[in-house]
This record gives sequence, C-alpha cells and structure tokens, in this order.
Amino acid sequence: MKETLRQCAAWLHTWAGLVVGWVLFFVFVTGTAGYFQHEITRWMQPERVAPQAPAQPLTLADTQRLAGLALDRLAQAAPQAANWRITLPHYAQGNRSWQEFGVRWEQMPEPGHDYGPAVAERLDPASGALLPQEAEPRATTGGSGLYRMHYSLHYIPYTWAIRIVGVCTMLMLIAIVTGVITHKKIFKDFFTFRPGKGQRSWLDAHNAISVMALPFFLLITYSGLVFFLYSYMPAGRDIVYGTDHDQVEAFFDELYDGGHQHTPVSRPAISLAPLIEQAQAAWGPGKLASILIEADEGEPPEVVLSRVAGNHLSAYRPATLRFNAQTGKQLPEKPEPGGSAAATQDVMFSLHEGMFAAPWGRWLYFVAGLLGCAMIGTGLVLWTVKRRKHHLASGFEGADHFGVRLVENLNVATIAGLPLALAAYFFSNRLLPVALNERAAWEMHCLFAVWLGTLFYAMARPLTRAWIELLWAACLGFALVPLLNVLTTSRHLGHTLPQGDWVLAGFDLTMLGLAALFAVMAVKVQRRLAPAKGIA
Repeated sequence: MKETLRQCAAWLHTWAGLVVGWVLFFVFVTGTAGYFQHEITRWMQPERVAPQAPAQPLTLADTQRLAGLALDRLAQAAPQAANWRITLPHYAQGNRSWQEFGVRWEQMPEPGHDYGPAVAERLDPASGALLPQEAEPRATTGGSGLYRMHYSLHYIPYTWAIRIVGVCTMLMLIAIVTGVITHKKIFKDFFTFRPGKGQRSWLDAHNAISVMALPFFLLITYSGLVFFLYSYMPAGRDIVYGTDHDQVEAFFDELYDGGHQHTPVSRPAISLAPLIEQAQAAWGPGKLASILIEADEGEPPEVVLSRVAGNHLSAYRPATLRFNAQTGKQLPEKPEPGGSAAATQDVMFSLHEGMFAAPWGRWLYFVAGLLGCAMIGTGLVLWTVKRRKHHLASGFEGADHFGVRLVENLNVATIAGLPLALAAYFFSNRLLPVALNERAAWEMHCLFAVWLGTLFYAMARPLTRAWIELLWAACLGFALVPLLNVLTTSRHLGHTLPQGDWVLAGFDLTMLGLAALFAVMAVKVQRRLAPAKGIA
C-alpha cells in the first residue's frame, strides 16, 4: 500500500511540476525581485532625489506644530472634503519608504459614486507652505511592475491571469506535498550530493535545494492562494450575495466595513495637541504616522491617530487611537472589519510579502526565492535528463523526440533566457529616450521581446551550445548593468559607495553577484557537457 501511494505521488509530483514549471519559474523570478521592488524602482528613476530622514525622531512639540500647520492648509484648501488626512514624517514598510510631511483629502463623491477624487500635497515642515511638485522622473514600471507580474502576468486580462497563476500555484502545492511523500529519505538525502553522476546529481541537487527552504516554499505557495481566496473560491459568496458587480461590492463592503456615507468635515472643535501627547505617551516619540479626520453620516466627527506600522505581522492593521472631534473624548476601538478571519488573512499577506521584515529579513526572503527558482529549474532539467536516459535504454539513441526537445527548448529559454530578459529590462531603462511616449510599456516590451528571442535562439542552436551561450549571455548582461549605469548616470558605485547609499549601491552589487552566479553555472555546464559532445 505504501509503495502504491509513493508511486502515485511520484507520478503526480512529476507531472504537476512539469506542466506549469515554466510559469512557476517566471512567478518565482518576478516575485523574488518584488521583495526589493521599492529599491529597484529607485534605481530605475535616478533623477529622483532620496529624501533625507532626520537623525532624531520628531519631538512632541514638533509633531504638534506640524499638525497645526497641516490643519491650516486643509481648512484653506478643502473646507468641504469627505475626509482629511495628515501624514507626518516617518518610515513606512519596514523602514523601506520615507513618508514626507503632507496632507491628503478626498472630495465628496458625485451622486451614484462611492468615492470622490483624492488630492495630495507636500508641505514645507518649516512653514506649512505648499511645496512645488517634484520634477517628474522618467516613466518606468520599476520594481512594482516585476512584482505585479508574479500574480497578474502580462498581456493577459487580469481576471484570467490570476486564475492561471492560481491553478499553477495549486499544482505547485501538490508537487511539494507529493515530493515529500515520494522521497522517503528526503532529509537524509539533503546531506548527499554526488557530482558528475548525471541524473543522480540532478536529483541530489533538486532534493537538497527543496529541503533547504521547504518551510518557505510551503508558506509562500499556500499564502499565495489565500491572497486571492475570494477569486479562487467564490461559490459561498455568490450563493449568498449573488454574482452581479453591485452584489459582490456589497459583500466586500460588509466584510471590510465599507459602504459608509461620509459628511463634509471641518476643523475639529478641540485642539489636536493633547491627543498627540496621548499617542506619544502610548507609542513613543516619532511613532505617530498619520491623523485622519472623518465623519460618518449620523455620527459625530472623529479624529483617528494611526501608529507607524512596525516590523510585525499585523503591518496591514496598525494600532489606532480614536477620539470624538467635538469633545476630545477617547472612543473605544472598533472591532476589526472581517473579524479573526480577515486578521488571519492579513497575517498571511504579511508573511507572503515580507512586509514586516527588516533588511536582513528581506535578504533571507530574496535568497529563499532564488532557491525556489533553483528548485523549479533543477526539476525541469531532471525531467529531460530522465527522458533522454529512458530513450537511450529503449534503443532510441539519436532519435530527437519532439516532446522532449520541446521541453528542453522551453527549459533553456526559461532558466537561462528569462534572466537575460530581466537584464535587458534594466538596460532598456537606461537606453530608451526619457521622453518616449509609453516609455514604461516599452520597458516591458523589451523584456518580453528578448525572452521570446531566447526561445527562437534555443530552437535554432544545438541544445548544449544554447545552454552555454545563453548562460554566458545572462552573465554578461547582469555584469554590464552597473557599467551602463556608470555611462548614463551619476548614481553609480563610484558615488553611491562613498556616500553610503546602500540602496543604489546594493542594486549594482547584486547585479554583479548575479553575473558571478551565472558565470559559475556557465562554466559548470561547459565543463560537464562540452567534452561529452565534442564541443570546443
């Protein structure tokens, strides 16, 4: 019985991993890049000046003064808005993004609309005066474009894209579970690697990489399914609420406490100073992120103070303090919309995106993501090695089976070609004219054009030559990105390292590290395959 189960699991593991392996590799590559999406975007917009954070957190007096300046501006610019929001200077998203002092308001919605237009302004912290808009940096999809592609793909309608990724993710979860069942000595084999043994070596590498980050793979796969829970499992919602757009919106309004009718807000009758003092006493200096003033229809206006989201798993739900804007009386905390189920989903979101992680934690996510790419890549190659060996044992030596050759071409174009296309994406950011219409879209076009070109190249060249040449091309592509940065901007390693700008310097150094990684891969493949095939 056990052997039958293991044999069934092995079959399921093989085919569940193969049929979606190329999509999963794309998802893992772009998703791994997404852990540094803000850093990538900053590199791809070298014109943008990095804001300088103060050496010390805001004092109580400074926070109270800034709140007063912001209220003056809001009362002048938006006297009949649906809500006011004051953003105080602070780091957001695990110290990745500096939020400048400013205000934001939402205008009253037009009849038949749920929300009105939103307006945001940056203010001078010294005087409260409106700051001029920054010069627009070059248009780019940046790191957020790579991040979005790991669940919405590209050139495909959004609804279909998330369904495709959902099916692939479910099959990956099946492949992971069946892989554990299949390899009864999986943890023992983790310490076993036999180089130069062909299929055995690929299996050893696949096993070792899979076990090395197995908890991460399970977490990232399951939480990815939770992300689009209501798209993948809509039956319960549709039966109770219906399938029309308005009925679906009613479900989400009820789930997330939406659908309130707002009344115009005005300057609170009380001073914000004691409220800010209470928040600082509760959270500490510099921990106040924003102040929201709003009024639901039939309710007194409220002042809601929100804490800076720290490095914890509830980053989507920062702590708040609520006060009556007319009396200053502290109000009880509202139950979190969605209850414990929504809170659990938010924790899964934070775990999936690494929002809570400090810089060293994001690097761990990044390395684990690279291991995921390696796990998928070794699995795809292992399938072709086993099939080639089976054909030789069956007396088909020299026969080029169409299915095997197709998988081999897709493997080369995906494992070696996609990284080359990613390097081309960064190249296009520096080489495309800054004033080009639809420039951001053309960056994506360049990525996919190069990727498609690698598939045609793999089909036209002998398999071994295609592997070696495209791996060296990926190495060269990543190595040249920092050099191109030197030739096209002043934000290169010669400046960023002395200035201690580790965001920009880290990007260039990572490109060099990836170039070294692909150089090692190219040398290994060349030494292993070239002599056997008689290739110079």
